[in-house]
Amino acid sequence: MAASKKTLSKDLVLPAVGDAFKKLNPAVMIKNPVMFIVEVGTLITLLLSIQPDLFGSSGAGRGYNLAVFFILLFTVLFANFAEALAEGRGKAQADTLRKTKSDTTAKLLQKDGSLKQVSSTQLRKGDIVRVDAGEIIPTDGEIIEGLASVDESAITGESAPVIKEAGGDFSSVTGGTRVASDFIIVKVMTDPGESFLDRMISLVEGAKRQKTPNEIALTTLLAVLTMIFLIVILTMVPMANYLNVQLDIATLIALLVCLIPTTIGGLLSAIGIAGMDRVTQFNVLAMSGKAVEAAGDIDTLILDKTGTITYGNRMASEFLPVKGTTAKEMTLASLKASVKDETPEGRSIVELATKLGESFAESEYGRAEPIEFTAETRMSGLDLPDGTKIRKGAVDAIKRYVAAQGGTLPGDLEEISNRIAKAGGTPLAVAIGDRIYGVIYLKDTVKPGLKERFAELRAMGIKTIMATGDNPLTAATIALEAGVDDFIAEAKPEDKIAVIKREQQEGKLVAMTGDGTNDAPALAQADVGLAMNSGTMAAKEAANMIDLDSDPTKLLSVVSIGKQLLITRGALTTFSISNDIAKYFAIIPAMFIIAMPQLQSLNIMDLASPKSAILSALIFNAIIIPLLIPIAMKGVKYRAMSADRLLTRNVLLYGIGGVIVPFIGIKIIDLILHGLHLA
Repeated sequence: MAASKKTLSKDLVLPAVGDAFKKLNPAVMIKNPVMFIVEVGTLITLLLSIQPDLFGSSGAGRGYNLAVFFILLFTVLFANFAEALAEGRGKAQADTLRKTKSDTTAKLLQKDGSLKQVSSTQLRKGDIVRVDAGEIIPTDGEIIEGLASVDESAITGESAPVIKEAGGDFSSVTGGTRVASDFIIVKVMTDPGESFLDRMISLVEGAKRQKTPNEIALTTLLAVLTMIFLIVILTMVPMANYLNVQLDIATLIALLVCLIPTTIGGLLSAIGIAGMDRVTQFNVLAMSGKAVEAAGDIDTLILDKTGTITYGNRMASEFLPVKGTTAKEMTLASLKASVKDETPEGRSIVELATKLGESFAESEYGRAEPIEFTAETRMSGLDLPDGTKIRKGAVDAIKRYVAAQGGTLPGDLEEISNRIAKAGGTPLAVAIGDRIYGVIYLKDTVKPGLKERFAELRAMGIKTIMATGDNPLTAATIALEAGVDDFIAEAKPEDKIAVIKREQQEGKLVAMTGDGTNDAPALAQADVGLAMNSGTMAAKEAANMIDLDSDPTKLLSVVSIGKQLLITRGALTTFSISNDIAKYFAIIPAMFIIAMPQLQSLNIMDLASPKSAILSALIFNAIIIPLLIPIAMKGVKYRAMSADRLLTRNVLLYGIGGVIVPFIGIKIIDLILHGLHLA
């Protein structure tokens, strides 16, 4: 996926300015009650600017009303601009994805076995298509025949192709990706408009996202605060009349706008949209903002082993010679036994032998007869033209083979193979003729860097549990190597669900990562289900997040973003409410100081005049919104610390800072207005 654009780049700012005006539509504004009230106040002050005595009083005059109108207008526009800017990043990503989703052709398999060229838009669920090397996969599906390397860089941004094959957990393919080699037969799994890429386009356009419970609760709180302050302002009118203080309508509107939480009201949508956008930048597709927020409160992470913690293919990790055989002889024998073996295990043996300094010439084995592995023999290998027979396979099968050749069995063969089996690996014995050279240690390799990432999760207070179908001994070995806190051996799908439910019953939020069809029920049960993009369609449909890089520790980044989203919203809410304290000291004394000189003690900012105080507070209230846009978009930096320390830090920084900054800002604006004789 293309890199996200800078927050204030020209390509994003200019369209956002236009969208800010479009969002002035009352039907759009009413979704944000706080800013809708500000817009209503803007309209009223506009009418008063045209006709000051519209409501039966000459008020403060056309110039003052006009000044209030423009300040309120910019307040609304700045809030709309923040939301439009956040949406703009999602739209930019969606445009990039639409280029990927170009109308490609597909080779549709007919009933008579022939192939017909059709548009990808004509494909329906259940259709069978063939995709050859160099061709674009037309839509989402499952490979039912063939093996190929697939270039997924258009979706994931990773240049290295991935191997996809029929059967197992690596059969799912995504529309818009390209087959780099060989060919595959794909069964279409989605109808037009329902593909993974279609969902990505829809989801990255943040404006279409659903609000999270936390965001809904905060919106409700802001609406209630707005109504309370509205009632307060209305009750001030008879109080002012009793004190013989003339309060013009524009001043009352200014007071209302300054006291209601307009700062957080203007930035709330931008914070939520930007949170989902940040997840997308990490190549994780979140199906909802709720999933992002839930990730910020995760207590337990359950991981499938095969394909998630490990690569899923057993690969050669060591060549162990028997007594009487050198390491070099064993390595060369293993290489010879695998030069014609195109299985993942065979390729890994050749790769390991090459790393150890051994090599072979293709011409030496051009006339060799490959012996395919069968369930009956449980061996594979080569028959060379000179009569030499090279075999590798299950230890007991190789023992019988060598015994039949009249050879002798090494005394330490059994001990070596048992040691590998106890460590959770697979032993493959290697023989040339009637002599056994040693044992190849195959193991399901743990993905690099996992242990360090799991340590980071542990530092954040997140417990990691590995779920695997392996026996307890193998599971314990992998768990120790990966660095997880606990493991479940011989786990069936219902066992994974049971442990998730148990954790949830204890009041914990649980995340699950997996890639197989058997992981789908657990992914659906978990509060946060993160499916690997390399996995099956069933897993991706059950999850509420999809990792396009198929990296199980990506949840660490998702957790950080979730916490960052919650912290950002809390920090800016604290700042917004703290702002009101300073604005209170600016406006209230200015309104009543003439009738009640005793309020002079509250005029601690020593503002020049009542009008200057009101306009200064209103201007500060407007300009603080765009000044906070970078924080809303990038988020408050998350630091791994306890909740108490985070709360203390945010109260000190955004609470006290939210009080001090407005005092300074309003005083500076007052000095400027007074110096320019504008108020």
